[in-house]
Order: sequence, then structure tokens, then C-alpha cells
Amino acid sequence: MIDFHSHILPGIDDGSRDTDESLALLRMCSEQGITHIAATPHFYPADDSPERFLRRRDEALRALSEKTDGDAPRIIPGAEVYYFAGISRNDEILDLRIGDTGILLLEMPFAKWAPSMFTEIKALHGKRGVRVMLAHIERYMKYQDPGNWESLLEAGIIMQSNAEFFIDWRTKHKALRLFRAGRIHVLGSDCHNLKSRTENMGRALDILTDGDRRILEHNLRAIVGESGSFSGF
Repeated sequence: MIDFHSHILPGIDDGSRDTDESLALLRMCSEQGITHIAATPHFYPADDSPERFLRRRDEALRALSEKTDGDAPRIIPGAEVYYFAGISRNDEILDLRIGDTGILLLEMPFAKWAPSMFTEIKALHGKRGVRVMLAHIERYMKYQDPGNWESLLEAGIIMQSNAEFFIDWRTKHKALRLFRAGRIHVLGSDCHNLKSRTENMGRALDILTDGDRRILEHNLRAIVGESGSFSGF
């Protein structure tokens, strides 16, 4: 089972503060049956360069990996990349994909998107093997016209939802309906800490029926299988 969205790397963004907190989050992952976790710290193009970001990310990942044991989930390096105009024409951004999957986890503005943004997302998807995965889609859907959203699904964009969408009693029925309709493909914890935004994939998985789990496993196999192996750091 894969957690596709997390902020477990120590001291790099607004996620885990230090290696102790990161190790505690990894222990929670193991207890909840997570075998792989994508480490996706925030990348804000207005504040950082890919080169500097990768240097900081890999230093944090190395520091954490040195303290993990064989029972910990495999950590897959990546990033949560904030959208910017021209992203589909920027080759440096390709270095921020998750491991060797080709997946670029893309965070979008919490507002109605211009038509050009939909065009750019679709142009980025497929460029030199890139597969766009939209982060926590439940936060954007209400702002977008249904036709535009359908166009992203038809283009093969991967839709990631946070586990909290399935856990919260106010939204879980909607989450399950969208998942069963093929409008959500994978889950992520988006965990940041041990208190307010912690590892919760296990709680979301407990809500899924056996049929739902088969759908999720099929989605994971299709997504990872298309790229061959799912290598760690």
C-alpha cells in the first residue's frame, strides 16, 4: 500500500520538524500497513529553484534514511510542486517527479482555474514521460466547471485525494461516491505532524469495502506498473 502524499522529511517545509517526528510518523505508517511512502515536500517556484530544493530535500532524506530500520516503509523522493504559468515548458521541473514513476504531484490554486491552466496541465501530462497527479483534488473540485474536470480525467490525469476526505463524516459519502465512479484514483495522508495533520491512511482504508480495496489495488498496480519498478532512495 502506497501513501502518495506526505511531508515526512525533517525540517524542509511546514511538515515534520525533526528526525524524531519523522521516525514517529514512519512507525505509524508501518502500523497502518503502508509499505511505500512518497516524500513530497512543498516546492514553491517563486521561492526556490529546483537545484536548491533537490539539494535540501536529499540532505533531509539522507539524514532520515540513516536512522530508519528495515521495517520502515520505503521512502520515495518527490515533491508537491505548486503550479506556475509555463510549467509545461520548463524542463527543470521534471527532476521533481516521484522516484522513477514519472509522476509529478501538482498542487493547484484554490480558485477557479483559467482555461489556459487546463491546457497547460494536459500539455505537461505526457511530456517526456511525465504523468501529472493532482494533489488533494477535493480542495479544488467545487471551483471548476464539470466539463473542464471531465477533460482532465479523459486526458488520463491521476487524481489523488487526502485520506481525511474519506474519514470526515461530512464528506466520506461523497468521497466514496467519487472513488467508485473513477474520479479519485489514489489516496495520500498529506501528513505534516503528529497532532493536527498526522498519518491517517489506515483509518481511510478501514472505511473502504473489499470491493473498494480491489479498485484501489488495481489503480496502484496500473500506476506503478506503467513505469516498471518503484525504486526508493
